[in-house]
Amino acid sequence: MSTLRARRRGRTTSQQRSSKNDPVQQQSTTSVLTRSSLAGDLRALGLAEGDAVMLHAAFRQVGTVLGGPDALVDAVLDVIGPGGTLLSYQDWELNVDIWDGDGRVIDALRDHVPPFDPATARPSRDHGIIAATIGTRPGARRSGNPGACVAAIGALADEFTAAHPLDFGYGEDSPFARLVASGGRVLMVGAPLDTMTLLHHAEHLADLPHKRRVQVEYPLATPAGTEWRVVEEYDTAAPVVDGPPEDYFRLIVTDYLATGAGRSGLLGAANSVLVDAAGITSFAVSWLEDRYGH
Repeated sequence: MSTLRARRRGRTTSQQRSSKNDPVQQQSTTSVLTRSSLAGDLRALGLAEGDAVMLHAAFRQVGTVLGGPDALVDAVLDVIGPGGTLLSYQDWELNVDIWDGDGRVIDALRDHVPPFDPATARPSRDHGIIAATIGTRPGARRSGNPGACVAAIGALADEFTAAHPLDFGYGEDSPFARLVASGGRVLMVGAPLDTMTLLHHAEHLADLPHKRRVQVEYPLATPAGTEWRVVEEYDTAAPVVDGPPEDYFRLIVTDYLATGAGRSGLLGAANSVLVDAAGITSFAVSWLEDRYGH
């Protein structure tokens, strides 16, 4: 059974000397990143006021940041401003291997699985501390599909996360489709390129023969109590059709950047990429259909 994927630390008296005459201390000070310096890097990369942007980040790659992961999230919000929206792929912390070969929850665990409630659900720890920081912030909105869950903060948070279809949650009328339709962007900060979750939306759209489908059973919190629901989805745990290599998302993004589209640069010490959601999706659909659409 395939589950859904993302792709996807006092100083002594001798140390208390002026950094003016201490090149080692000067180096240490200048290597510390701040909310303001990160905002400057984001603007240099091309992020702009009013943007809707889906962020994937490997925070450790950024460097030493005063304020920790909150400083990075705040820097993005500072740049996009009150008219922008920050999105993050969440998945679900309970999205672990609790299913049998048919996608049903194992009988021995069934009575112990808490239901998915988007108001309280935490993201999968597999997606890092930035996703967790966004998803658990006061005021964050989370969509109602457990495996394809997206969190959003900002002007259009409700619009992006409302009425997320349970079946084929990366397809039409999903937060991913809305990101494309709204002229949104995707920002990768130190994250492997094959973790760009938006490309699952391209897999959904691509006209490919024999796309693999999976079914996964989830408990959902409802006003009437727990509802068990079998959700159908194109397989996101492996290539959706036979043929592509395991890291083909990386190949798609690399080929897209090679056309001159998108922007690349550093955010702190992290290699980062900013792309238009519509552009990368259209490119990915063509890339897949040209190679595997026969």
